Amino acid sequence: MFDVIAKRRWFYIFSLIITIPGLVFILLTPFTDAGLQFTIDYTGGTKWEIRFEDASVTPDQVEAVFVKQGLEASAVSTGSGFIEIKTERPADFLEVVPSSAPSAGPSGSPVASGSAAPSASASPAPSGSPAPSGSPAPSASPSVAPVTGDTHIPTQGTLGEVATALQDELGPIAEQRSLTTIGAVVSSDLVGQALLLIFVGSIGIMAWITYRFRDVKFGVTALVSLLHDVIVVVGVFAILGTFFHVEIDALFVTAMLTVIGFSVHDTIVVFDRIRENKARHAGEPFEAIVNHSILQTFGRSIMTSLTVVITLLALLLFGGVAIQDFVLALLIGIISGTYSSIFVASPLLVDWHLWDDRRHGRLTASRSPRVRRTAS
Repeated sequence: MFDVIAKRRWFYIFSLIITIPGLVFILLTPFTDAGLQFTIDYTGGTKWEIRFEDASVTPDQVEAVFVKQGLEASAVSTGSGFIEIKTERPADFLEVVPSSAPSAGPSGSPVASGSAAPSASASPAPSGSPAPSGSPAPSASPSVAPVTGDTHIPTQGTLGEVATALQDELGPIAEQRSLTTIGAVVSSDLVGQALLLIFVGSIGIMAWITYRFRDVKFGVTALVSLLHDVIVVVGVFAILGTFFHVEIDALFVTAMLTVIGFSVHDTIVVFDRIRENKARHAGEPFEAIVNHSILQTFGRSIMTSLTVVITLLALLLFGGVAIQDFVLALLIGIISGTYSSIFVASPLLVDWHLWDDRRHGRLTASRSPRVRRTAS
């Protein structure tokens, strides 16, 4: 019979090996360009994905054009000939068309995309009811609603000027895949909500497990197991962000909450069997009860996780680019959650129990009869 608990220190070492590198890159994030790379969902700004007719255009050339326009931007190649451009300029990067501007040009062409439509309050007064004298002309609000998924090349505002400069120097833009802009207020709200969701979810899970098992050890060790999984997933994305420019978007929080829920479910299965065996095999050493419980639930845990992993692998391979990072986070988290439930949470529970026994002098008393029988 494989003794998981006896080899728990090896599993602790393995956990340190897979968490410490990622933790280092996470801690580097605020101080360097390495570490986690965030989309504009969390940083605010504008993301623009375009493809030039000239396939030889490089991101460095695009950045140079932005510099000539007095703007800072970062550009990377995303495959299929597209170049992703990010700038910290928020929603006002797309200027509003003045309310006096006609909705169509002289030839009947519509207003260029990339500009926000005038609001109803900014529309001119109907004929016959002129505006009161001395009142200022209606003007558009400086806060432009975020533009997302726009596939029309902008011709108005600052970004329209940049688009013109890019085409003058690097050739025509063949296609625009997306144009997204988010203000700083929206992004800061998303960051706060994401942290609050993960914190409240984790504390709630710990409190519920503590209540159901009537022992704080179960709740705290389950929480440590969750932190292990969070560090593994976030650490992997910090490493991927450093070397492959993989970014964290709004879906990442959804993936983390899903991973937390799955990890807790698997941990509770093992803990519940420990509670049953503790009552059924009263008097046996606690580490033997835990090891027996792990082996009893091992097959169920592996089979459950394996079915999920196979599904996620299919999504990762054939699901498309839009959900690729989301599925990758789930895949890493499910594997880590299965491992931590068996090889982290339960061994930590044993070590805490043994420490508590030694502290209260119960360990010596429970093992002294066995020593006397061996001596006789």
